[in-house]
Amino acid sequence: MRLSWNEIRSGAIKFSHEWQGAARERAEAQTFWNEFFQVFGVKRRTVAGFEEPVRNLKKTYSFIDLFWPGTLLAEHKSRGQSLDKAESQAMTYIRALKDEDRDHETPKYLVVSDFARIAIHDLDADRSVQFAIEDFHEHIHEFAFIPGYKREVTDPEDPANIKAAEMLATLKDRLDEGGYPEHDLERFMVRVLFCLFGEDTGLLGEPDAFRLYIENSTKPDGSDLGSHLALWFDVLNTPSDKRQAHLDEQLRDLPFVNGNLFAERLTFASFNRAMRDQLLACCRFHWASISPAVFGSLFQSIMEKPARRQIGAHYTSERDILKVLEPLFLADLRERFEKARNDKPALKRLHKELADIRILDPACGCGNFLVIAYRELRAIELNILRALHANKLTTALYDIRTELLIDVDQMHGMEYSEWPARIGEVALWLMDHQMNMEVSQAFGQYVARLPLEHSAAIVHCNALRKRWEDVLPAKRCTYVLGNPPFVGKKARNTEQAEDMKLVFGKRRGAGTLDYVCCWYELASLYAMKGGARVAFVSTNSIAQGEQPGILWPKIFERGQRIEFAHRTFPWESEARGKAHVHVVIVGFGQARVRGTIFDYDAKGIALGPTKARNISPYLAEGPSAAATNRSKPICSVPPMVFGNMPNDDGELLLTDEQKAELLAAEPGATKYVRRLISTKEHLNGVNRWCLWLEDADPVELRKLPAVLARVEAVRKYRRGSKRDATRALAKTPSLFGELRQPKHDYIFVPRHSSERRDYIPLAFLSPDNIIHDSCLCVPEATMYHFGVLHSAMHMVWARHIGGRIKSDIRLSSRLVYNNLPWPTSPSTANVTKVEHAAQAVLDERTKHPDASLAALYDPLTMPAGLRKAHSNLDRAVDRCYRPNAFPDERRRFEYLFALWAEAVGVQFETADMFDEN
Repeated sequence: MRLSWNEIRSGAIKFSHEWQGAARERAEAQTFWNEFFQVFGVKRRTVAGFEEPVRNLKKTYSFIDLFWPGTLLAEHKSRGQSLDKAESQAMTYIRALKDEDRDHETPKYLVVSDFARIAIHDLDADRSVQFAIEDFHEHIHEFAFIPGYKREVTDPEDPANIKAAEMLATLKDRLDEGGYPEHDLERFMVRVLFCLFGEDTGLLGEPDAFRLYIENSTKPDGSDLGSHLALWFDVLNTPSDKRQAHLDEQLRDLPFVNGNLFAERLTFASFNRAMRDQLLACCRFHWASISPAVFGSLFQSIMEKPARRQIGAHYTSERDILKVLEPLFLADLRERFEKARNDKPALKRLHKELADIRILDPACGCGNFLVIAYRELRAIELNILRALHANKLTTALYDIRTELLIDVDQMHGMEYSEWPARIGEVALWLMDHQMNMEVSQAFGQYVARLPLEHSAAIVHCNALRKRWEDVLPAKRCTYVLGNPPFVGKKARNTEQAEDMKLVFGKRRGAGTLDYVCCWYELASLYAMKGGARVAFVSTNSIAQGEQPGILWPKIFERGQRIEFAHRTFPWESEARGKAHVHVVIVGFGQARVRGTIFDYDAKGIALGPTKARNISPYLAEGPSAAATNRSKPICSVPPMVFGNMPNDDGELLLTDEQKAELLAAEPGATKYVRRLISTKEHLNGVNRWCLWLEDADPVELRKLPAVLARVEAVRKYRRGSKRDATRALAKTPSLFGELRQPKHDYIFVPRHSSERRDYIPLAFLSPDNIIHDSCLCVPEATMYHFGVLHSAMHMVWARHIGGRIKSDIRLSSRLVYNNLPWPTSPSTANVTKVEHAAQAVLDERTKHPDASLAALYDPLTMPAGLRKAHSNLDRAVDRCYRPNAFPDERRRFEYLFALWAEAVGVQFETADMFDEN
C-alpha cells in the first residue's frame, strides 16, 4: 500500500534525526540512500543501483554513486564538502550518458548531499531547492516522483513521446506479423499500455514492477513471455482474497484492477528474443512523462502503418481542445468558484453540480476531449475541497476520499474504431489516477481508486447510425463536444455518403455539405430533448459558401443559436507542429445571452474575444440567417453571367501554334480568330484563341476548308453525344454551344482565386475578347462597378459568402454577386473618386507589360505602386458605404451583412432580446 504524505512526513522526521551526525561518505552513503528511499515506502534496490559505470573523457570508467535510469542521479559527498562540486560532477556523468548513446536513461532529477544538506535539481523545470537535513520533512513534496505522486508536466511535441510510440509500434508490428488475431492484438496492446504507464506512476504498486517481472520470471528467448503476461493480466483481474496462495511474490502483491480491462480471455501472444527485448525497451522508457491528455492520440497511430508517418496528424491539440472547453463551460465554472470561494453552502452546491455534469463526445477518437475535460473538472473539484477544508489539510483523521464526487463514468463517447475507443477508456483511468495523486499531495492522504469501479462509457459504433439516447439519455447530458471527421463532398466513401442520406434525408442541397455537418444536425436534435449545449471543431468551410444556408436554418428553427465562435485559425499537428487545415470552433445551444467571438490573425495568434449581439452562421455579428442562391442581384446593378461554352470537343479552340498553322494555310480566316479569355490562361499570361463564327459569311467560309474541317468535326462530336441538348446543337456546328458574349466592355471575373491573394484579379475587357465559360463576366459594366468589385469590400464578402475549392475562393453569380449589398445612393463625387481610383489600378498594371495577373496579384511579388493604387481604391469605395474606416476584415463583413439583412428583409436581433451576462 502506498504511504500517505503524513506517513512519509513522519518517516522524514525520523530519518533526519538518525542521520544528523553522519559524516563519512564512503562508509555510510549507501545506507543513507537505502533508508532515504524507505521514507517514501520504496525499496531502493527495485528502482536504483549503486556505482553505475560510465565512460569518462579519459576513456576510463567513473562510477555514479546512485542511479535510477531515466529518473534520478545522486552524488554523495562527505559532510562539509562542496555541493556545487558534487553537482558539477553529476552533470559530467549526464554528459557521459549522452555520449554513450544512453539518452533514454538521462535522469529528470539530480540530487546531491553531504549528510547535513540535500539539494534537488529538477532538470526539466530548471528549478533547484536546497535544505538542511533537519528540514527534510518540510520538503518531502519535492521528491513526490519517488512514490509516484508527482504530476508530470508534459510537452506534447517532445520527440521522446514520438519515440515511445514508435517503440511500441515496432512491438505491435512483430505481433501482427506473427499472426496474432486483430481483436486480441488491440486488447493486448491496451493492457500493455496500462501496465507501462501504471508501473511508472505507482498504480501497480512498486515502481518498475512490470519490467522486473518480465526480466526475472521469463526466459531470455521470449518463449514463455506470452503465458507469463497472460498470468500477469489474470492476476490484475482477480481480487486479492481470491488469488492462489502459492503465487509468485511479485504477482501476489499486485493490486486488483478490475474495470473489465483485464477480464476478457485473450489468445496467448507468441514472443521471440527480439520481441521480448523490444518490450523491455518499452518498459525502460519513462512513461509517466506522457500525460494521458496526449497518451491516446500518440498511440492511435501505431495500429496503422500509413498513419504512423505523421503521428499525431489526426487529432486535436490540447490548446485547441481548451478553446472548446473554456467558453463551453470551464470559464463559467471557474468564475462561479471564485465568487463562492468563501461561501461554503454555495461551494457545496457548485460541487454537486460538477458531479451532475455528463459529457458526450460522439466522435471521441482516443478520448482527448473527454480526458482533458475530466482533468479540468477534477482540478476545479480539488480547489473546492481545498476551500471547504482549508483547516483540515494536514490532519490524518479526515478521509478526503469521501468528498470526491467526480468520476470517469461522467464521460461518454462514441467511436467508429475499436482500438481508440479502448485507449480512451484507459486514458481516462490514468488521468483519474493522476488527479487522485493531486488530491493525495494536497491532503496528505493516499487516494487511489483500485479496484476500478467506474468506467467511461465509450461505445464502439458508427455515431451516425447509433441512437445517441442509448449511449447517454439526452435529459442527462450537459455538454456535447468534440472534433468530428473532416471529409468534404468529393472525399466521402460509399458508407459516408449513405450516412449523409440517413441524417439529412431529402433536404435540398445537403449533398454539398461536409461530412462533419451530420454531427451538427444530430447534436441539434439530441440537444433539443434535454437542453445540452454543443461545441465542435470543424473545417472553416462550414461557415462559408452554400453550407451555412443549408445547415443552419433548421438548427435556428429549433430555437438554438450560436453562443460562441472561434473564427478561422490553423489547426496544427502536435507531432510535427505544422498546420494542415484551417478550422473554426462553433458552440451553440438555447441560451439567450450575448455571443462571444474569438478572432485570430493570419498566423493563428489570438486577437482576443469580443461580445456580439448575435452570431451569424458566418461567425461574425449578424442575424441568424444565411445567404442563399438568388436569380437576380438584390441591388440595381448589371447582372453577372457565365461566359460562352464551346461544347466542341476542342475543335473551335486554338493554341498559339495551331493559330499560326491555320492562318498560314488560310490567311482569310484571320478575321474569325479571336482571343479566348479563360481563367487559368488569362491569369498566367498564356494565349488562347478560338474560331468565332457567329456572324461569318457562308460564302467566305466555303473558301476556308481548314476551318470547315473543324466545323465538321464539331458537328460529328455533337451528333454522337448521348445528351439530347448537345445533339440539337449539331444543327449549328459553327457556333459555341452556349452564347453569352457581351456587346460592350465587360468585367472579367475568374470563378476561382487563390486564398493567398489580397484581391481577386479582375480585368476590364472589350467585346473582341471572347470570354470562356470557365469565367464569369459583368456585361455593360462601368468603371464604378469595376472599382467596387475590385475592392476590399467585395473581397471580404467573397471570402465569407463564397465557397471553396480546396482552399481557393469560389465565386458565383447566384450566391456571391447577387447577394452583394452595394453602396446605397453614393454621391456623384464619391462615385467619380472610385472611377478614378479604379482607372489608376489599370494604369499601374500597364507599367508591367510582361507580368501576368497571377504575378501582379501574388502577395510576394505585387508591385508597390499597384498595392498603393488598390489601397486608394479601397478608401474610395469605403467612403461610398460610410465615412468612417473599417478597423478589420470582420467589421467590414459585419457591416455588409447588416446591409444584406436589411435589403432582403431579415430581422437582426438586438442586444435587449438577450440576458445581459
